[in-house]
Amino acid sequence: MVRPLILVLQLCAVLAGGPASGRAVDLELVLAVDASASVRYGEYSLQMRGLAAAFRDPAVAAAIRAGTPGGLAVSLVQWSGVDAQAVLVDWALVEDPASAAAFADRIDAAPRGVRAGGTALGDAVLFGLAVLAANGFQGRRRVIDVSGDGRANVGTAPALARGRAVAAGVTVNGLAILDEEADLDRYYADNLIGGPGAFLQTADDSADFARAIRRKLITEISGGGSARLGPAFPGGRRLTESLPNPSNR
Repeated sequence: MVRPLILVLQLCAVLAGGPASGRAVDLELVLAVDASASVRYGEYSLQMRGLAAAFRDPAVAAAIRAGTPGGLAVSLVQWSGVDAQAVLVDWALVEDPASAAAFADRIDAAPRGVRAGGTALGDAVLFGLAVLAANGFQGRRRVIDVSGDGRANVGTAPALARGRAVAAGVTVNGLAILDEEADLDRYYADNLIGGPGAFLQTADDSADFARAIRRKLITEISGGGSARLGPAFPGGRRLTESLPNPSNR
């Protein structure tokens, strides 16, 4: 786990100078997965299996080849309450089906890395910024992909953390799991997502997570953006896709 002081120093580096010099890639992507108390063991397992399956999916591999020909740098982190975040799978360069499958294998082998606690959405975003600052890559695009099943109830306000990310040129996307709070998508849209091309994906429940994360990864890697909701996201453009057929959400 990154210690709080180190996190603050790394975050200051992001805000002061942008991405550090390093290996140039098309996209730096932090996958930030909710491990708070509301995520039961079975639900957590479904999410992790869904992530691993997505990186083995031929459609995701095709998106990597087409959307990030210069490479995709990706890391998986978990988050819960204040000071309860951890890098679960460290940065990897994914360029082809073999490297994508290797990243999936690392997801399968990773334990649950943080203690269950509150839902500190804002701190998850700040942790993602710190992880981006320390990764040794320089991305044309930088994205933090936050998935979760509840509103923030502790820690930094998500809108404040989003503002810091947008100021640093980082996009925050969201995947809202709706079985605990049916209007969580609206909350994510209003308080969490922002930056160039920001968008929101929904999953009906943890069993639907695999479908949702696959679609979300393809969209992120390809550089597109779509959303169930259409507000003007801070630092981004107004997204107009509204309430598609539930079978396509």
